[in-house]
Amino acid sequence: MDNWILRGPYNLVNEPRQENAIKPDEVKVRVTHLMVSTYDSLLFSGELKANYPKTIGRFAIGRIVECGPACYGLEKNMRVCLKPVRSCGVCLNCRTGKTANCTSIQVAGKDFDGFLRDFVVCKYNEVAQIPDSVGDIQALSIETVALGERIYDKLDLSAGQYVAVIGGNHAGIVIAQLLQFHKLIPILVDNNPASLERAKNSGIEYTFKADDDLLEHIKEVTSGHMCDGSVYTTCSRLDPSLAIRVLGYNKVAILGGFAPINFNIPSGELVDKSTTLLSVISGYGYIDTAVNLMLHEAVKLDSFEKEILSDYSPPAVMREGINEGASQRKGKLTIFKMII
Repeated sequence: MDNWILRGPYNLVNEPRQENAIKPDEVKVRVTHLMVSTYDSLLFSGELKANYPKTIGRFAIGRIVECGPACYGLEKNMRVCLKPVRSCGVCLNCRTGKTANCTSIQVAGKDFDGFLRDFVVCKYNEVAQIPDSVGDIQALSIETVALGERIYDKLDLSAGQYVAVIGGNHAGIVIAQLLQFHKLIPILVDNNPASLERAKNSGIEYTFKADDDLLEHIKEVTSGHMCDGSVYTTCSRLDPSLAIRVLGYNKVAILGGFAPINFNIPSGELVDKSTTLLSVISGYGYIDTAVNLMLHEAVKLDSFEKEILSDYSPPAVMREGINEGASQRKGKLTIFKMII
């Protein structure tokens, strides 16, 4: 059975394994679809370090094929999302029953084995049921929605306030849609015309290029007040100083995304504007909320082109993802269909 293990940078090998028998509080899930992400490609390249060896793959769904007697609310053949973030179980908060405040969140593919394999055995609370009205491709974005909901809570803004989202990738457009669902006004910024068009087609009214005219555009939209908050998507590779320049004084900037690429934030501008800088790099604690948001169509993925692969080479796809700018897959949601 397939099990793609990352043994080091550029060293992704298929080492089939047999999963152990399940315990009473565990489920065995047959993985059906996995969405390839920048996060996976950065792990593959070594730019993002993993605790090798690790099975790669962060965003996946599947069907329960075995279900222990203590798995409350779950049953065989149920379609589920595999939760890609877990509490560590060893920090002080976890040991005192406060897992919601875990200080060392574990992430699939980096800290524990991910989901690019045929079967996953895990605790019953490490999966979330997918409603029938939420399609397979939509369900692969559940953690992205969870990330956006966590960012929304961190911003702590009121309806009608303006938020700049720096980066028009998948995460950026989903975050912008979710902020709009909560009646904030997103302003999406990117240098790629196709990304800006995709954002427009997703219902985002204000989309601007990250050029010399950006600040004037934002002043015009906000009547000179600038933005009340900003979200810099961490794998956008745009100028991170934009997250501060678009803000008014004494506002909040959030570094949000799944891949914490190294970059420099200008401390002078940060201090001059009395900006509060926060980071959100997972959807931990918000997966079940995200499922409900997907059920209520808070986010639509119609504007994204999907590439569904049933015959694929994971190392080749990961390698191409490293240089996404030159990739034919840029802007597409690339999905491995793992059951034919």
